Amino acid sequence: MSIRTGDTAPGFSLPARPGEVVDVAEHIGTDKVVLLFFPLSFSPVCTDEFCAIRDDWSAYADLGAKVFGISIDSPFVTAKFAEELGLPFPLLSDMNRDVSREWDVLHEDLFGMRDVAKRSVFVIDESGTVVYDAVGDDPKVQVDFDSIQSALGTGSSVG
Repeated sequence: MSIRTGDTAPGFSLPARPGEVVDVAEHIGTDKVVLLFFPLSFSPVCTDEFCAIRDDWSAYADLGAKVFGISIDSPFVTAKFAEELGLPFPLLSDMNRDVSREWDVLHEDLFGMRDVAKRSVFVIDESGTVVYDAVGDDPKVQVDFDSIQSALGTGSSVG
């Protein structure tokens, strides 16, 4: 199954750290939500991505966005990555790949590694509808921060 712009976003829960599960479902259909699937914690492009969002956090907060990063890393790794970067939003572990598979954002093969998340972004409006999606096949290509903020600001489909 593939979830893209115009679809209703399904709810889910994932761990942010061992023993701490975040229920993203409680925000879908209520808040503006940004889901940022990313390949691997501590990799250069992923670090740049999350530092850029952290450094521009007031723009996301002003737009009322609930932001969640999601990778296939263990909850120990996502917690350490978020802590080291000083992120004001959680990074979630989809180690079992259930959510990444449901959203159809897994590389079959990435540098010899199977089922690593593609660098992808989904913006979901307050009604629970995906209003923007971008799924990247090249992990070195950064997400479009302006398009994310535009989708959050307008609540309508961008690009």
